Amino acid sequence: MPNFHRLTLGKAVAILAVCALWLSVLSAAARAADITPFIGDYIGSAEVVDADGTTTPRDMSVSIVETKNGFNVSWRTTTYKLDGRVKEQKFSIDFVPSDRPDVFSAAMKRNVFGHEVPLDPMKGEPFVWGRIVGETLTVFSLFIDEDGGYELQQFDRTLAQGGLNLAFSRFIDGQKSRSVETFLMKR
Repeated sequence: MPNFHRLTLGKAVAILAVCALWLSVLSAAARAADITPFIGDYIGSAEVVDADGTTTPRDMSVSIVETKNGFNVSWRTTTYKLDGRVKEQKFSIDFVPSDRPDVFSAAMKRNVFGHEVPLDPMKGEPFVWGRIVGETLTVFSLFIDEDGGYELQQFDRTLAQGGLNLAFSRFIDGQKSRSVETFLMKR
């Protein structure tokens, strides 16, 4: 049985510091973002608003699934042009935890060692990352053009009764060029 009467002030402070550190690690783990509430398939439509005020109808869907090392977000948009053309786009990105709490790196290609790594924005590829803050999963995509200008896309997907509220914005060199807000119903 230890003799606590012989415990020096320095040892007591060291023990308290270790306990405080241990509790902060446990607390951080308890606060870590959880993808589970976002898991599912969602569908909806909206009017996309361009910087000039024109709108374009668009159907949207998103699927969020848990993966072995993180999660995947796959989304599809179908745009209906005024001239009758239909444009469909599909995207799928795996995310893995980063060294920062609640921030996720995109794992969009494999390096020579077989590890998933983000794409290189200096080569015209998008740099993508995600984060979870409260009930919002945000995905950012940064593109750097040939002249060094940039485009930033931000997808906020916020948990809502029966689905997700989606808010999308695109900025080109700091100026908002397109936005959309809609509700995506969980299927």
